[in-house]
Amino acid sequence: KQLSTQSTGDGFPRNLTQAQKLDDYLEKQDEPLNNVVEFKVEDEVLVGRISGRMIHQPSGRTYHEVFAPPKEPMRDDVTGEPLMKRPDDNPTVLTRRLNIYHEQTAPLIKYYSEKGILRSIDAMQKPDKVFGDIYKYFKQ
Repeated sequence: KQLSTQSTGDGFPRNLTQAQKLDDYLEKQDEPLNNVVEFKVEDEVLVGRISGRMIHQPSGRTYHEVFAPPKEPMRDDVTGEPLMKRPDDNPTVLTRRLNIYHEQTAPLIKYYSEKGILRSIDAMQKPDKVFGDIYKYFKQ
């Protein structure tokens, strides 16, 4: 199966071995990877963003305790049905996942930077600014 010339790999590759194998595959297809975006966010902020998520499972509507709270706590604004939190959206699990990220995935920053295809985006900014930075990067 052939990859599209415009693909997004959200969360892939996760380690150096996967990145090297992906590069080998794409180069054999004469479609080398030419853009990698890193969203820079402090660990504490990520934990807050993720652990505050709430979901209305039947519709997929999402809420956040701080950034987009429902009108009534833990209730969907449209149906009034209960919201749920994913069991892995908690500080303990997230801290463990971040440790794995720093150990296995962070080396990809150096790898792609050395290839000259990495663009780091400050994702601590307001969403409109982050989207604007992404747009500017791909418009170049």
